[in-house]
Amino acid sequence: MSDILPPGSTIGILGGGQLGRMIAVAAAQLGYRTHVLAPDEESVAAQTASSFTRADYHSHIVLDELASHADVITYEFENVALAPVTHLAAKVPVRPGAKSLEIAQDRANEKSFVAELGGRTAPWALVTTRDELHEAIARIGAPSILKTLRLGYDGKGQVRLHEASEAEAAWAAIGERPAILEGFVTFSHEFSIITVRGLDGTLASYPPPWNEHKDGILARSTLPAPAEIARHWTEAAALSGRVAEALGHIGVLTCEFFATEDGPVFNEMAPRVHNSGHWTIEGAETSQFENHVRAICGLPLGSTALTGTHVEMENLIGDEADRWPELLVEPGTHLHLYGKGQARPGRKMGHVTRVKRG
Repeated sequence: MSDILPPGSTIGILGGGQLGRMIAVAAAQLGYRTHVLAPDEESVAAQTASSFTRADYHSHIVLDELASHADVITYEFENVALAPVTHLAAKVPVRPGAKSLEIAQDRANEKSFVAELGGRTAPWALVTTRDELHEAIARIGAPSILKTLRLGYDGKGQVRLHEASEAEAAWAAIGERPAILEGFVTFSHEFSIITVRGLDGTLASYPPPWNEHKDGILARSTLPAPAEIARHWTEAAALSGRVAEALGHIGVLTCEFFATEDGPVFNEMAPRVHNSGHWTIEGAETSQFENHVRAICGLPLGSTALTGTHVEMENLIGDEADRWPELLVEPGTHLHLYGKGQARPGRKMGHVTRVKRG
């Protein structure tokens, strides 16, 4: 009981985006206060949090102030620098811990880590120079994908090479930064395993959704998943559990996979709540956001069972959010708008979940 943070405690959240916004909503439902720290002028998480500080993550004065008010600290994105997290962890529990960030922030570390735990990955090679890129293409072949080691998400920091002659252009396109060259994987579907690990080491995972992407951004998640995914569920969930345990991870961890004839192939991980788990707010007995709060506060984990026979989450990208009037009157539909201002192309403005029961 000494490790349990009772309702009324304060959760510090690093990051001001929609994931922090939904964590704060879930925390409030359980009686917790939240304090968001983010440098962004527009922080949609601040709209639902108890309090907000707009400041740089690297200011020790700001970090110390956050630590003095928070009983536990979490983060809503994996690109926060390690130094602020390490500084905070010396003063207050940070869950998940720095090791989860360290592995997930570097694609080479991530793939090596998962391979050591018995996971399948696409063929890949580390690329730090132009010459190494040419060597990697000679070994892995084309078509392939050049991905920056760090700061890549929603298709950013990635360039496809259809043939070896495109190497110079691809190297320039990523800013000649350290990267990995990844071979193509033949797959039928993409899916994710959303795992949550409690403070006591208890593991739970959600049924895997079929994730469909458009222009590198998740467009739709559907459950139950097709048979091509369902047959990989046990193996993928077991690997995700091993990853969480090896990291000492507390909270939600998301691992993305390709469904192939040879079994599930690991793509990447996110040490946080995830877009492909937004369906859980109405489609599961306990949402990923509530289970994340439960885990980092030392509470028992909630059920991950589906609440309906069919669940679908659709992302609202850019001006798709303008459909809100028609979505509000659609039966069985749950609309979530993130409170963002300008609807730019490729910007996640909200999502809608459809749940069919019976």
